[in-house]
Amino acid sequence: MSEMLLHADKVSVRFGGLTAVDAVDCTLHAGELVGIIGPNGAGKTTFFNAISGVQPPTSGRLFVGGDELTGHAPHHFAAHGVARTFQTPRVFAEMSVRDNVRFGMQFAGRGRAPAPGLANEQEILAMLGLQALAGEAAGSITPSQQRLLEIGMALGTRPRVLLLDEVAAGLTEAEVDAMARRIRRLRDEWRLTVVWIEHAVGTLLRYVERVVVLHQGRKIADAAPEQVIRDPGVIEAYLCDELAGGAAP
Repeated sequence: MSEMLLHADKVSVRFGGLTAVDAVDCTLHAGELVGIIGPNGAGKTTFFNAISGVQPPTSGRLFVGGDELTGHAPHHFAAHGVARTFQTPRVFAEMSVRDNVRFGMQFAGRGRAPAPGLANEQEILAMLGLQALAGEAAGSITPSQQRLLEIGMALGTRPRVLLLDEVAAGLTEAEVDAMARRIRRLRDEWRLTVVWIEHAVGTLLRYVERVVVLHQGRKIADAAPEQVIRDPGVIEAYLCDELAGGAAP
């Protein structure tokens, strides 16, 4: 078994009387490419917020690289190699594309050894197809390019675990497929563990090797895509339409 990088032990997040994440167990190992799927309100983003330090869990425990980080601030998770993107890209609009990536490298990523093959901002921009835009203001590039740039900022922190929250939202079918190929290349060439939330279920199932399914805050499946799409509980919960449309890998 490969090295365990992140472990969520019965993590719950409650907001008043609403349980957004309900006792979810999840373990991520080095080099995995994992998808998290579920309908709106399933708790996907809240779970991401918990395992990246943005939202402290109400109960349960979080471990990164063997260290318990339950209740710690996001910068502690970043220092342990966890980086994430958000549903709405968060870039510095007035700064250049290059300087946005440098920001991650100089601040959140200071003192961390680079991942294999990831030495500087040029290599990050080249991997993401943004090198020709390096000098452009981040606010002037397209929304799909801003999504790529936010991934670049996350990569600048020298992560071991990269959490991607709906990076294909709003993209064309061709752009979604290109994004998926880039995500797999990031995992393959830089040996990252990548966890990807996405509503484009068909694309995600074709590219990931493991799928965690959340429904009403609970984990109802955690298996290879070909197993998940045949799981009666998953089909009954919400996936019948997508799977009937040819989402199977």
